Amino acid sequence: MKIWQASNGELRRVLEGHVFDVNCCRFFPSGLVVLSGGMDAQLKIWSAEDASCVVTFKGHKGGILDTAIVDRGRNVVSGSRDGTVRLWDCGRSACLGVIADCGSSINGVAVGAADNSINLGSPEQMPSEREVGTESKMLLLAREDKKLQCLGLQSRQPVFLFIGSDAFNCCTFLSGFLLLAGTQDGNIYQLDVRSPRTPVQVIHRSGAPVLSVLSFRDGFIASQGDGSCFIVQQDLDYVIELTGTDCDPVYKVATWEKQIYTCCRDGLVRRYQLSDL
Repeated sequence: MKIWQASNGELRRVLEGHVFDVNCCRFFPSGLVVLSGGMDAQLKIWSAEDASCVVTFKGHKGGILDTAIVDRGRNVVSGSRDGTVRLWDCGRSACLGVIADCGSSINGVAVGAADNSINLGSPEQMPSEREVGTESKMLLLAREDKKLQCLGLQSRQPVFLFIGSDAFNCCTFLSGFLLLAGTQDGNIYQLDVRSPRTPVQVIHRSGAPVLSVLSFRDGFIASQGDGSCFIVQQDLDYVIELTGTDCDPVYKVATWEKQIYTCCRDGLVRRYQLSDL
């Protein structure tokens, strides 16, 4: 993994230690620490200041495909090809439990604060005191077996299970009850947790896999396997296209204030500067 100075593209740090592919990485809220997951089934925490690997979590039996950070980062969540989602204690570098075992690859995970109207259920046993910030949180899982699963992060109880048109690749929360999830056949489902049986809307722009969805302002950004990347504003009836990639998949989108960053199979990270929309 590489850490770049965003303003000028200067390479600042190289984080080395994973074997095989690194599938996902994100900063902790502090901006000084990085969480990564790889095909070596290892979850690692790094110092962005000196590039050292501080902690390695082991326990998954398949590659880690996505992660989520709970609150300020005392706990993190990982989803794996082994079909499990695990909750980890960063301070003690220990697994606090397997939250779900789906028997199907978990391609995407998201954690969000639940609206008060949503019943997340009660835990069957007393949560560990090492769990911090898991109460009133929802966990969303994008699964390879065409299922989108939501459960209470602390309670481990099911909230809903939605069956889509194809494998779910990615998911995100828009609010305390609205969420988005993208499928392998190009559908972006918007669901309301309070009545998840029927989607609020299904957006389909092409049959290419939806690889990344991200809440942005009062809408969202999505990227697809055909190189398209676009912004949908909820109150506007048009879409903003981010150009530059030809036909290579755009794997991931990230934002910071008015900047949008994309990473593409052509090996480039692109930065877009948005004027006021």
